[in-house]
Amino acid sequence: MKVIICGAGQVGWQIARHLSGERNDVTVVDSNPDLIRRATDALDVQGIAGFASYPDVLDRAGARDADMIIAATHSDEVNMVTCQVAHSVFTVPRKIARLRAQSYLTAIYSDLYRRDHMPIDVVISPEQEVARAALRRLSAPAAFDTEIFLNGDAQLLGIAIEQECPVVNTPLRQLTDLFSTLRSTVVGVRREGTLFAPEAGDQMFVGDSAYVVAHRDDVRRTLEIFGKSIRKQERVVLVGGGNVGLAVAHALEGAAQRIRVKMIERNRKSAEHAAEALERTIVLHGDGLDVSLLSEAGIERADAVLCVTDDDKVNLLAAVRAKAAGCPMAIALVNDPTLVPLMEPLGIDAYINPRATTVSSILRHIRHGRVRSVYSIGDAEAEVIEAEVLSTSPIAGNRIRDVDFPEGVLVGAVRKGDRVVRPTGSMRIDEGDQIVIFALAGDVPEVERLLQVSIDFF
Repeated sequence: MKVIICGAGQVGWQIARHLSGERNDVTVVDSNPDLIRRATDALDVQGIAGFASYPDVLDRAGARDADMIIAATHSDEVNMVTCQVAHSVFTVPRKIARLRAQSYLTAIYSDLYRRDHMPIDVVISPEQEVARAALRRLSAPAAFDTEIFLNGDAQLLGIAIEQECPVVNTPLRQLTDLFSTLRSTVVGVRREGTLFAPEAGDQMFVGDSAYVVAHRDDVRRTLEIFGKSIRKQERVVLVGGGNVGLAVAHALEGAAQRIRVKMIERNRKSAEHAAEALERTIVLHGDGLDVSLLSEAGIERADAVLCVTDDDKVNLLAAVRAKAAGCPMAIALVNDPTLVPLMEPLGIDAYINPRATTVSSILRHIRHGRVRSVYSIGDAEAEVIEAEVLSTSPIAGNRIRDVDFPEGVLVGAVRKGDRVVRPTGSMRIDEGDQIVIFALAGDVPEVERLLQVSIDFF
């Protein structure tokens, strides 16, 4: 597949990294020559320095025979014009654009929108993706990472292994025997910074982080088995009222469970705008690092604090202050992955990486054959892929133990008909089954070969 990626920032670079590693023909376009140089030096991609919306630049990038264009520059306007030019001048079949401004999103999703007027096949909103991620974190407050699969019937849980975990130092094979009816599978373990797919004889130790795929009805029991208490989220404090904070507040206001939200925003205009745009959220103007203002927001009675300003360091410090004031759960928005190792020493419970959520969303639409969902773990270290098994797949008709999966791959859950079941080595995978697979980044191409999906993107 020939793909043009416009924008060589964090998101564009990660998408290029994924696609070039899977032997796609990738060209990266950016107006900053230094970013182009970084991409071409580190990745197997071609680079074009220039403005992505210019027809001559897209022509040099190979738009005349491109299969897809991904517009992920920092400018909404450039992204929209790029898609328009790709459609009108080069008839590129598939166009994906990242848009941030709510005004554009409202117009595009309104009844007045017509694809012929703004030919974007898929719109990705980082703010909306972050809001969804925040709601998922709040739905499983004991997990530091979470994502849903199989139409919500299965859930990925990132669980920190702590001293009080009852199953620490227990081989995974023994866990299966002890909890034979539990529909959950440990698919990944991070130990001393290294992520791997565990074997049946492996144990989990204090300090590890486990990634577990659990049936929706067994999430609570799974967390309890790992020593995590379940807390109901009724009061939430938001630090940051910009685009992300506003999207999160809107999502919390629209949640099925009634959640009382208070927001702290430092910029007066942003605070006034948030107060006008939100219905039930109480907006306070001031510094989220101010202890007295946190107290005024009721931080000591809050069930969780979400720190979502545009400054990673402010988010970390605000989360630490909230924890010190008695808030039981703190979630921080962190763009810089090098800051993630600080989470545990600082006592921060979970984080949201906008780049990872956006990359996952884009990948989900790129692999559009029979792949139903893709979630990127960590700094693009692994993926959890949900896909339907085709009749042509080498997996179809075989027992899991007989499939030649790479060492970095594990099956987390299988839907057979209307049932979601825990996979076992003796289970036969049939055509039409839906399967959730954990794969380290280097093993993703082989997983796609086994699923026979890389030949059909749209």
